[in-house]
Amino acid sequence: MQVNILEAKNNLSSLIVAAERDEEVVIARNGVPVAKLVKYTANKVAPPGAWKGRAAYAADWNSAATNAEVEQLFTDSNNAPAA
Repeated sequence: MQVNILEAKNNLSSLIVAAERDEEVVIARNGVPVAKLVKYTANKVAPPGAWKGRAAYAADWNSAATNAEVEQLFTDSNNAPAA
């Protein structure tokens, strides 16, 4: 359904009900569509800790050798990537 801006202002409640029923509501200015009213759906966010036990990591991720290698990557200008 397409309505003009004035009609949308006057009938906002009924347009929201139409959007809730998954009807497409297009708002137009001088016959040119400028906005679409759609049903809101909340983003699905995983709770904290959802990845616990799912991500594998190396056993030596926090070893002195690994830490030294990472530090060298940040401090050694010879390892900097070419721009």
